[in-house]
Amino acid sequence: MGGPRQERRVALVLGTSAGGVGRHVRMLADGLTRRGLRVVVAGPAATRDAFGFPDARFVPVGISDRPHPLRDARAVMTLRRLAREADVLHAHGLRAGALAGLAGLPPARGRARLVVTLHNALTAGGAVGAVYAVLERIVARTAATVLTVSPDLAERMSALGARHVEAAVVPAPPLPAPRRGREEVRRELGAAPGRPVLLTVARLAQQKGLETLLDAAAGFAASPSPPLFAVAGDGPLAAGLRERIEREGLPVRLLGHRDDVADLLAAADAVVVPSRWEGQPLSVQEALRAGRPVVATAVGGVPAMVGDAGVLVPYGDAAALRAAVARLLGDPEEARRLGEAAARRGRTLPGEEEALSAVLDAYTATLARER
Repeated sequence: MGGPRQERRVALVLGTSAGGVGRHVRMLADGLTRRGLRVVVAGPAATRDAFGFPDARFVPVGISDRPHPLRDARAVMTLRRLAREADVLHAHGLRAGALAGLAGLPPARGRARLVVTLHNALTAGGAVGAVYAVLERIVARTAATVLTVSPDLAERMSALGARHVEAAVVPAPPLPAPRRGREEVRRELGAAPGRPVLLTVARLAQQKGLETLLDAAAGFAASPSPPLFAVAGDGPLAAGLRERIEREGLPVRLLGHRDDVADLLAAADAVVVPSRWEGQPLSVQEALRAGRPVVATAVGGVPAMVGDAGVLVPYGDAAALRAAVARLLGDPEEARRLGEAAARRGRTLPGEEEALSAVLDAYTATLARER
């Protein structure tokens, strides 16, 4: 960023986070600090505790995933103060971005330029969808720069009148080496020798399309030797998914939250991603780095990320998902080819340094445009 970097002041803003957004902001906070910027982070106290943000550089702000008029008004006032003390206010997520945008109204000299990274698309309808559509318009009209994790989000922000839209870079952390052998992990999963294992790593939530995964698995249930669908993750849909798996005798095992994803990837024959929408999913990045072929829905940023390293199917089409899995398992040569393509693609994925450079470039361009 032009001029002495140590003079730049950045406030990173995020809301409630249980996963990728929190990890990404923690990475940015640490990396930007190493590069000489003065960084503070603003968000809920629970997010601070979950991701270990240092107290000295953290400002508690109540930003939840649902509207709350009184709490939101307080958050806007706190963010307005931060905007007076920073050069760049960088909000992550639609709710945080909209509140940061409101904090900058009316525009005033000496107030931070607003950069918003949109990590997710809206997949709900009804009243929730209507509220979030309003938040999108606030972000489009108030942010100097909008960074998006997928082409469809970029198109939507541009259509809503955003002044400047760029691609975000949200890398997965480096994938560690497996700690256990492939066969040991497969035995733990209950996979007999020769039985294919299909891994899904996802929060058990509406966006992840797990009902379609179960529909696809049901098509294998009558087989004398069905593949094992292993799902690593937890979330609000766990009880309902487990009840259906048991009721229908599906070849699916819910593993809960796991810290050994590298071991699971090494044990898997392929990775299945049935999501309604994804931006730059960490699970797909990890699958590519592990050299595992991917069967995924053609949504959001997934096609650009997967490229020739997997098979893409329409979202919600359980028959197409099942057929893609069956073809992959029935053609070892094709599975080998896709695995090699995945490993090559995984080696080209951006990492932390590329993400930091992209953010710094966005800050520099934003400050230059908004003088």
